Amino acid sequence: MNEAIRNLEPKEVWNHFADLNAVPRASKKEEKVIQFMKDFGAKLNLETMEDEVGNVIICKPATPGMEDRKPIVMQSHLDMVHQKNNDTQFNFDTQGIEMLIDGDWVRANGTTLGADNGLGVATIMAILESNTIPHPALEALFTIDEETGMTGAMGLKGGLLQGEILLNLDTEEDDEIGVGCAGGVDVTAQGSYQQVNPAINAEGYKITLKGLQGGHSGMDIHKGLGNANKLMNRILQATINYIEIGEIKGGSLRNAIPRESEVIVAVSSEDREDFHDAFKTIKSKIINEYQLLEPSLSISLEEVNPPQKVMSSGDAAKLVEGLYGAHNGVFRMSPAIEGLVEASNNVAKVLVENGHIKIDCLTRSSVESSKEDLALALKAVFNLSGYDVTFKGEYPGWAPNMQSPILKVMEQIYKTMNGENAHVAACHAGLECGILGQNYPNMDMISFGPTIKGAHSPDERASISSMQKFWKFVKAILKEIPKK
Repeated sequence: MNEAIRNLEPKEVWNHFADLNAVPRASKKEEKVIQFMKDFGAKLNLETMEDEVGNVIICKPATPGMEDRKPIVMQSHLDMVHQKNNDTQFNFDTQGIEMLIDGDWVRANGTTLGADNGLGVATIMAILESNTIPHPALEALFTIDEETGMTGAMGLKGGLLQGEILLNLDTEEDDEIGVGCAGGVDVTAQGSYQQVNPAINAEGYKITLKGLQGGHSGMDIHKGLGNANKLMNRILQATINYIEIGEIKGGSLRNAIPRESEVIVAVSSEDREDFHDAFKTIKSKIINEYQLLEPSLSISLEEVNPPQKVMSSGDAAKLVEGLYGAHNGVFRMSPAIEGLVEASNNVAKVLVENGHIKIDCLTRSSVESSKEDLALALKAVFNLSGYDVTFKGEYPGWAPNMQSPILKVMEQIYKTMNGENAHVAACHAGLECGILGQNYPNMDMISFGPTIKGAHSPDERASISSMQKFWKFVKAILKEIPKK
């Protein structure tokens, strides 16, 4: 299956991508891919180092005639989001990604593809290996843990890099040049609940909500897609008078819009008919609301063994009300940049079991004050439900610099190559540029990349024709890096 990928153009990039995708590389489990990159640098006899947090830096001298150009840093992150369809049998810790070609797209067989940010990594690998592509002195920076906290970028010390220009290859539209991004903070609510015995004559039911598109909790948040945790909570609210909650398991990653949720409930035999009626009614409402956006949405009910313990009715009411009040989706659009989401929240994970409640959210904003405002609003809602709230993993946004010298170079190259202007924009995703800029404030930074759709979901796919366009663009940029 993966061999067909190796024959795609540009072969030098797709071959490295295939090699990379054979290596398990979940966030915070990057040991194998770190060694993979170090072995790659050593094989090329290039100066290679791993810093104290696990980032890999490979240095390559300028090609002949390019020694007078500004030194550059090419940067991508090594980790990928691990998501799979509920019915896909796959072990991300031991298996390589199974890729296939679907028209102009490369996708994976029921899992995320890893094009985010594997195609950026593979592109840099191709530049490092090439003996024919002109470029200035180059430092290849491969960061870790971008997807679950950006700890690689945060841990990179100042003074390690000598480059004056940073090319971040982590944007997902090939006509876009990124000049800014959102910052973020993890908002986590935790609490306990009283466990009681279910009704003596209780029947057990499992409510399953699945088939949502999911997607990137920053780049896709404006689309109004279904959030499994919020939709499941509507079901619980509509049936709360007839159920006792045993456990809830919804969502998996903080930066992915949750696609699935499962709940185990107990229902007394006397309430069975009313429960089924209420369930059918709310199911019909949700399906009708989302039929255009989420045509594969499925909400099902099946009988199971009743839970041995359930949440007290008072604690259940507080949970449902808290989740109902927690904002999800776009919070504020940017007044400065048309069409840009300024602030948003993703109710990413809900876990209720064994007397413990945990709710994970990822709050994003390109403006620090609105990020703080939304985080505090979430805290207030969860505090009212009696939960403890913590803010962790905070990282800054990246402020646009419309006077960037490398931006001017890239705009001209793009127009010459494509006969139209590039779309210069900030994005609502979290990029590492803002963090890297804290220790390298004088580095001129830009972000760009090939077209990737459905990142952070099993629908992730990368455009083959776009990769060809991107590869030509990269090579042209390297050739036109300004002189020192």
